[in-house]
Amino acid sequence: METTPSAQIPTAGQLQRHLTQQFQRLYREQLNHATGKITCQIIDEKLLLVIEDSVTKPEQLLVQNGDAALAEQVRADLAMALRPQIVEIAEQTLDRKVVDIMTDATLETGRTGIVIVLSDPPDIRPAAKAS
Repeated sequence: METTPSAQIPTAGQLQRHLTQQFQRLYREQLNHATGKITCQIIDEKLLLVIEDSVTKPEQLLVQNGDAALAEQVRADLAMALRPQIVEIAEQTLDRKVVDIMTDATLETGRTGIVIVLSDPPDIRPAAKAS
């Protein structure tokens, strides 16, 4: 087992799994909502997330009752309310400052996309090569 400092640096997969778990917990604890699959990718200094089934029951109810505009406003307000926690998760997990964050949701498909731009690419250990 390698004991050099590089062994302490996580792989991209480890970071992405941890981030996925953190975002699932954020939705569960803050919105009382269980999301579907979360796809998480780290590409250079960007963190990209696609959250399936992210639309909460109140938002779904508004859309079903023909008030999509209000549902969109609720979604925008929720995104702003969650923003500080999203930044905190990204900064603590990746040990980089968040420079920018963009979120958008499509109520019809129930997906939310989050793009986070970091100050620098995170430290990532290369994955072990398959033999």
